[in-house]
Amino acid sequence: MSTLAPSTGTLHIVATPIGNLGDMTSRAIEVLRSVDCIFAEDTRTFRKLAQHFGIETRCQSYHDHNERVRAQSIVEDLKAGRSFALVSDAGTPTISDPGYHLVRACRESSIPVRAVPGACSLIAALSTTGFEIHAFTFLGFLPIKQGKKRSALEVALAEERTAVFLESPHRIEKLLLLLAELAPEREIAVCRELTKLHEETVVGTATQVRNTLAAKQAFRGEIVVVIRGSQE
Repeated sequence: MSTLAPSTGTLHIVATPIGNLGDMTSRAIEVLRSVDCIFAEDTRTFRKLAQHFGIETRCQSYHDHNERVRAQSIVEDLKAGRSFALVSDAGTPTISDPGYHLVRACRESSIPVRAVPGACSLIAALSTTGFEIHAFTFLGFLPIKQGKKRSALEVALAEERTAVFLESPHRIEKLLLLLAELAPEREIAVCRELTKLHEETVVGTATQVRNTLAAKQAFRGEIVVVIRGSQE
């Protein structure tokens, strides 16, 4: 008597809040409660979220340093019929966050991958700038080395499309100085603490934005920078 092989499981790419916990969707909570295991960029960060929403599913780490090794074993478990969820510290996995290798491996093995969308920092930032946006380019994190960063900005500044990218607080001042040199009259927006209590979007030239931020106390967290497209 033959035994039927188990059906293939599903990998769920689950977006989590970028700040305000009220942005967690009911579908995301349902999926995270129902899967066999949750793979998180930082298990400590996720456990705080899980505790808030009463999610008791087992959680394991999946981050930049172990994803290549872990991806194949996860795929084998998915083939055996188990279903998993992948989450990052905030926002959507694979978008400037770990997950690419796992999703690619799943696609190559014909394993279903399902998106559970939610809060997105770059879309939130774009919506608050007041720039006319018909098309935009997402640049992720710009290169750290100043020469490569300059080159990336020169290309972005020549585009008619709006450019949006991520930056860290300790690099924002150098970035604004560089933008003031390359495009002193171009409008930009710096968005920080998105969806949180002290959410702020500062719009103006790079010099104007820098002067406004200079009056603030030191702040943490990821920053989203938007550069208005070239009008020439």
